[in-house]
Amino acid sequence: MASMLVAASVLASELALPPAAHAEAPVQAEVVYTADLAQPIRGGADRKLRYLDNLDLVADADLDALVGWHGARAHGYVLVNNGAHPNTAAGSLEGVNNIEVGKAGVRLFEAWAEQDIGSRGALLVGLYDLNSEFYALDSAELLLGPPFGIGTELAATGRNGPSIFPSSALAVRANLRLGAGESYVRVAAFNAHAATLGDPGGVDVGFHDGLLLIGEAGLGRPHARLSLGLWTYTRAREAYYSDPADPDPQRRHARGAYVQGEFQLPGAGESAFQAFVRAGFSRGGTTPFAWSASAGLFRAPVLAARPGSSASLGVHYAGTSQSFRQEVRALGQSPASSEYTLEATYSDRLADWHTVQPDLQLVCQPGGLRGAPAALIGTVRLTLTLP
Repeated sequence: MASMLVAASVLASELALPPAAHAEAPVQAEVVYTADLAQPIRGGADRKLRYLDNLDLVADADLDALVGWHGARAHGYVLVNNGAHPNTAAGSLEGVNNIEVGKAGVRLFEAWAEQDIGSRGALLVGLYDLNSEFYALDSAELLLGPPFGIGTELAATGRNGPSIFPSSALAVRANLRLGAGESYVRVAAFNAHAATLGDPGGVDVGFHDGLLLIGEAGLGRPHARLSLGLWTYTRAREAYYSDPADPDPQRRHARGAYVQGEFQLPGAGESAFQAFVRAGFSRGGTTPFAWSASAGLFRAPVLAARPGSSASLGVHYAGTSQSFRQEVRALGQSPASSEYTLEATYSDRLADWHTVQPDLQLVCQPGGLRGAPAALIGTVRLTLTLP
C-alpha cells in the first residue's frame, strides 16, 4: 500500500501541468486518486485498520469547439473503487465514509450530453449523478460522512439506491436560470433502478421499476443560497417491514421533500465561516429512515500561513422509520428513534496536487439501536490530483 501511494505521488509530480496549459483545450481531463486509512478508536466491532481507495477519471468536452455542435457539451466519469469497509466496524446505518462501496470494481458513473436552450435553459440526457446538482451543499463537501452529501432519507431509497455514488441511472434533466443571479428551477426524471456499466447486468434500459422524479428550486445571492426540493417514485415498493404472517406484503410509494441553505457568517474576507443547515423527510416506509437533518460550519483558509488549509464541523441526525423500529422489535432488540453523528475534519493542501485530511467521527446510537455503545472512527485521507 505504501509503495502504491509513493508511486502515485511521484507520478503526479512528474505529470501535473499548470492549469493554464489546458485552459483552451476543447477536452478537459482530470484524474483524482483518494486513499483512506480508517480505524475505530473507541467502540465499534473491532480495532482493525482499514484501507480503501477511489480513483476518479473525468473528462469534459466542449462539443462546439470539438465538432461544431453549438451550445453543447459532453461529460464522462469513470470510478474505480477498492478496499475494506470501515462501516462494518462502526455499525452505522448511514455510513461513515463517502468513498466506501458495497462491491469493489470499475463503473461508468456518468456519461451525458447537455444542450443549451436559449440563454438561460439547458437540457441534459444520459447517465447522470442526481447528487451533482440536487440536494447538494458546497459548504458541506469537505466532510467524509455520506449524509453530508445527500440526505439519508432519499439516499436509502430505490432497489440499489437512487442515481448517486457509486451507481448512476439513465436520466433527463432540465435546468432554468432565473434572473441575473444564481437562482434556478431544476427538474429531472431518473430510472428508479440505478445500475450502470460495471454493475451486474449493466445499464438498466427496461425501466421496470418506474421513475424517480425530482425537482428543486433555489434562490441564490452572493453570500447565501436557499433551496427546496420535492421527489417521488412512480411505482410502489415493498414496505421495509411486513408482518411475516401477512401473505400479501404491503407496497408503498416513497416520496419526500427537503429544504437546505448555506450562507456566509459575518467576518472579514474570503476566510469567513460558511454555515449550512438541511432537513428532509420521506413517506412510504420503504427504508429505515423517516427524516434527516444536518448542520455545520466550514472555513478556508483556516491558517493565514497555510492558504490551502480548510476545516469543517458537522452534525447530522437520522430519524428511524416506524417500519425499521417494527423490524428491530421483531428481532428482539430495542430500537432508537434516531442515529446521530458528530464530525470534525481538517484538510491541508501540501502541494497543488497533494492534500492530506485527518478526520474524526463520533457515531451515537449506531445501527439505530437503543443503548448501543458510541463508536469513534478516525480517518486519514490522502488525495492526489492530476489537472
